[in-house]
Parts: sequence; C-alpha cells; structure tokens
Amino acid sequence: MPKKCPGQRKKKEQQEKRPATPTFLLELPLVVNAGQAARLRAHLEAARQLYNAILSEGQRRLRRMRADLAWQEARALPRTHKAERAAAFSALRKRYSFSEAALHEAVKGLRVGWIAEHIEAVLAQTLATRAYRALNRVCLGQARRVRFKSRGRGFSSIENKRNDTSLRFVLQPPEEGKAGYLLWNGDRLPALIDWKDEVVTHGLRHRIKYARLIQRPASSSRAEGADAEGYRYFVQLALEGKPHHKPKHTIGKGIIGGDVGPSTLALVPQEGEASLEVFCAELAPQARAIRRLQRQMDRQRRAANPENYDEKGRIKKQGNKKLRWKQSKRYQATRRRKATKERKLAAHRKSLHGRKVHQVVKLGKTIILEKISYKAWQKQFGKSVGLRAPGMFIEWLRRTVASTGGTLVARSHTHDGAEPMVSRMWQAGEEAALSALASVLLWRGSRPT
Repeated sequence: MPKKCPGQRKKKEQQEKRPATPTFLLELPLVVNAGQAARLRAHLEAARQLYNAILSEGQRRLRRMRADLAWQEARALPRTHKAERAAAFSALRKRYSFSEAALHEAVKGLRVGWIAEHIEAVLAQTLATRAYRALNRVCLGQARRVRFKSRGRGFSSIENKRNDTSLRFVLQPPEEGKAGYLLWNGDRLPALIDWKDEVVTHGLRHRIKYARLIQRPASSSRAEGADAEGYRYFVQLALEGKPHHKPKHTIGKGIIGGDVGPSTLALVPQEGEASLEVFCAELAPQARAIRRLQRQMDRQRRAANPENYDEKGRIKKQGNKKLRWKQSKRYQATRRRKATKERKLAAHRKSLHGRKVHQVVKLGKTIILEKISYKAWQKQFGKSVGLRAPGMFIEWLRRTVASTGGTLVARSHTHDGAEPMVSRMWQAGEEAALSALASVLLWRGSRPT
C-alpha cells in the first residue's frame, strides 16, 4: 500500500482536529443556455444509469447475504446480546462486501466507457453512497425495496463531496464583481445572486462545503428560466455555520407543551393562553380543478392508447408483461398543468408551516411533544394528513428550534387519557409552568377539556 505524502498526512490531521460544525443550505437559480441545458441532461442521464448499475450490484450482494444461513442465525440471537448480534452482522457485511466503502470500490469498475466522460470519480462515490443508504434501509427493515430511476422519471439531482474539484461553485472576489459560477465538465453556469437579500449575503460569507445541482420541472418550456424540455436548474450550496436569523423572528425563553393531531395543533405555553388551531387553515387545495385535470388526462390517455383497454373500458391484464403507454403532447401539457397546481399548493403549505413555526418559537425555545407515528396517521387519516402535513411541520419545527439553540423533546405516551404535560415540565425543573397549566389538560387527538 503506498505511503501518504507529508502534505496528505497534515491535511488529514487538520480535518480530524477540526470540530464538527453545523451546516445549512442556500439555493440559487442558474442561467443556462440551450447547449448547456442539453449537456446537463446528458450528464444527469449518465448519473441515472450509473446509479441504477451500482444499485443493482448492491442489491445482488444484499440478497446473497440474506440468503446465507448465518444471517438467520444472527437474527435468532437475542436482542439483549447486542455485542454478539453486532459482531455477527458485521462479519456478514464484510464477507459479502456490503458496505459503503465496498460500493465505492465497486463503482470504479462500473464508471467506464462513455459514462466516465460525464461522471467524475468523486461524483461516482456520492452516487454509491446514495445507493448504499437506500439498500441499507432495506437491510435494516426500514423499507421494503429500493427504487430504480426510470428514464421517464429521470435523475433530478447530483452532488459533490467537496468544493475543490469536479462539480464546484466559485465566487469571485469583490474587486472582480462578486459573481458566482457553477463549474462542471467544462461548463460555466452563472448563478443569479441578489446581494440585497440578507439571507443570500449571510450565506455566501461562509465556507462552501460542497455543491448540489438540482433539476426541477417548470410549468412549460416557455416559462421564465426554463430550457427546451421545460426544466429549470438550481445550485444548492452546503455552507459551514448557522443559517441567518432575521431580527423580526424573536425567540422565547419559556417552555411549551404541545399536542399534534392529524389536522390540529394544541399549544400550552408557560406564559400566555392555551390555543387550539387548525393546520394551514388558509390552504386552498383546489380539489375540483385538479380532479378535472385528472379526468382530462384519463381521456387523453385512452385516446392515445386504445389497444390497452378492453371493450368495457378496463385496462387489459398482461400478467408479468408491462403495457406500453404512449403520451401525446396534449397529455404532457395537461400533466404539467396539474403538476404546477400541486407544486403551488406545496409551496403555500410550506410557507404556512414556516410562519407557524416562527410563532411557536416566539413563545418558547423548549418544546415538549408526544412521540407519534406519522406513518400510521397516513393510513388512518390519509386525506387530512396529505393536505395538512403535520409530520413536515414537526420536522420544520425541529430544525428551527435546533438552529436557535433550543430543544424539542418527544416523549412516549404511557397511558390512555390526558397527556401528563404538567409532570413532564416538572421533571424539566420548571415549576413556574404549573400556573400556566393549572386548568388545562391536553388530550390525544387535540381534544381539550
């Protein structure tokens, strides 16, 4: 094995000594001409095929590992014997080369031919890491299967590991104009930077860890900033440090007890009155307009594929053979109109969630909630959860509280009946919360008494 040079050793020692720092994201739109857009689509198509190849290789290794009798013996070990179970599974992963490092080695043999002209070695490693995370979820029982990226769905993002090679973002110094560019495979893609925006200005003062290219569908090819295929391109910068905090978003110092329901949120602050509100009450779902577009899409699909339906209008059953569906230009236009409405709905919901999160943080920085399975809610309250997205609100709240130095505690529910918020706050050493909670009890499902 070749020895590392002194410079490499010194760089590695500096990285090990450097303490872990928080990371936040900043997204900037890119200005892409027709030729650059065509090359970007070719790069992403190569990334899609390489990702599918490494996913297939990893899935083969996973199936062989799980078919081994030693796998069943390791699963049969009692969960109380944690060290023995960990050693047994670790030995199996090493025997069948099922690890992130092993897939990094495997991707070297897959990045050949024309794919190597589009995807550099560092980007191939990030794709291998992405594939390993998907496979590891299946291995741990957190997912049933992995999803291969189809040509129709495409591959919409690719990222780097660092910002000094391959896909990288370069910011000019102030004396040269302070312009920013995404560099990749000989292309120089300028970014639109609004230096009057305090969030952008704050973000670009920090060190760039790595860059991520994102492709998003627009409403049509005639939309502003869209290419001939109807896509817009953005660069996401992973920056070292803490995100910008606007002065208008104040941070409270008290404790808040909360109970989240499928469509409601009950809050009991340490100082102030208790409240019960509906998630995203201002959200306009436009269900009627989306339903009409769905019916129009169904008519257009039937007109373009009459051979896929029987005389009663039902889709023919072909067994394991997949039906081939043709898509007319009008069908694709209708599908884009429907997707645009759904994107606007999601953006509005995200905005309302963000506003509510700042209202909660304004009341206090220590928040106590009940631990809830949001996946179970999706089965029981599908329409309400799909429209209000309480799980997304909690994730948004967790990130915001962490960025402000607060804590969010999710406690398990131990018995049926009232949520013991008073006792939990007592355990946190906040006796002053008793006065705020003297006459209020939080019930499961956000039903106050």
